[in-house]
Amino acid sequence: MKIIIINGPNLNLLGKREPEIYGSEDFETFFRKLKSEFSGADIEYYQSNIEGEIVDKLQQVGFDYDGIVLNAASYTHTSVAISDAIAAISTPVVEVHISNIYAREEFRHKSIISGNCIGMISGLGLQGYQLAIRFFMNKVLQT
Repeated sequence: MKIIIINGPNLNLLGKREPEIYGSEDFETFFRKLKSEFSGADIEYYQSNIEGEIVDKLQQVGFDYDGIVLNAASYTHTSVAISDAIAAISTPVVEVHISNIYAREEFRHKSIISGNCIGMISGLGLQGYQLAIRFFMNKVLQT
């Protein structure tokens, strides 16, 4: 089972950035825990602040992986290019948000990418990533 987590802009600052919203744990530490918890899966991690690089990564992995966990961050609300890339690939994508986007500013209530994802997890902190991976692991077991 090959799964990749793709994080968008400013998520490289987790642990430092607005800890009251995003928590105090950096993603690299959390990722090591995820790899340990899901040792039966090949889990990779990619982060970029650049929209086109996220599109490139989706296209690169979007036909060979079993699942993509995507936190497009602010691109969730603005990127037709990322939405189109998700629509163009065959690997299923679960959209994840650390904060509850519906409890924040109104412009964050609209996700451009959701319509091309198989599901969305919002507001459960870093645990949302675990739930998305568990979904993919269970999906494989059911087939």
